[in-house]
This record gives sequence, C-alpha cells and structure tokens, in this order.
Amino acid sequence: MHIDLPEKRYYGIGEVAKAFNVNTSLIRFWEKEFDILKPKKNAKGNRKFTPEDIKNLKFIYHLVKERGFTLEGAKTHLKEGKKQSLDTFQIIEKLEGIKAQLIKIKTQL
Repeated sequence: MHIDLPEKRYYGIGEVAKAFNVNTSLIRFWEKEFDILKPKKNAKGNRKFTPEDIKNLKFIYHLVKERGFTLEGAKTHLKEGKKQSLDTFQIIEKLEGIKAQLIKIKTQL
C-alpha cells in the first residue's frame, strides 16, 4: 500500500486516517493495542503522529489488513522478528513505490 502524505514533522489523526482509508477510531484502537505506536499529544490531547509512527502504522496495516494477521498474531510477529520483518517490509514498500512511478511514466508515454 502506498501512502501519499506530504513531508511534515507531525500529522494529525484525521489526515493519517484519510491516507490509510480507515476510520480514526481504528487508528486510536491500534495505538492502544500496539506498543510501537507512540504519537505525541498536544495540550488539547490531539494526537500528532511522527514519520516514524507513520512507518509503524504502515507495517501494522500491512500485517493486519493485507496479510490477514490477527491482532495477537501481528503483536507476536512484531515482537519476535521486528527488525527482519521491518527490513523486508521496507524493501517491498520501496519496490512498490518504484513500480507506481514506472506505471505513471508508462501512462505518460
């Protein structure tokens, strides 16, 4: 899944949910369920997600929505082989980005 977010230091929960095409409640739920998600909160309590949080959300989304992991299975997968799994996921993500760019170039020809 390719997420199209501008380069920023912090993202609001609304724009994150829109980028992932999910409800904000799912993002809040995942925040409670997964320890790797630690968005900052401002004085009002609004969540501000960092690019690192977005990367972790992409990985969680990939495990749960695309690969069909249960929440417990995704948690276990993250704990056991986080480094290797994350590296593999990042490679796949980069290749998908390259594929999207090549398709875009092809349509422009």
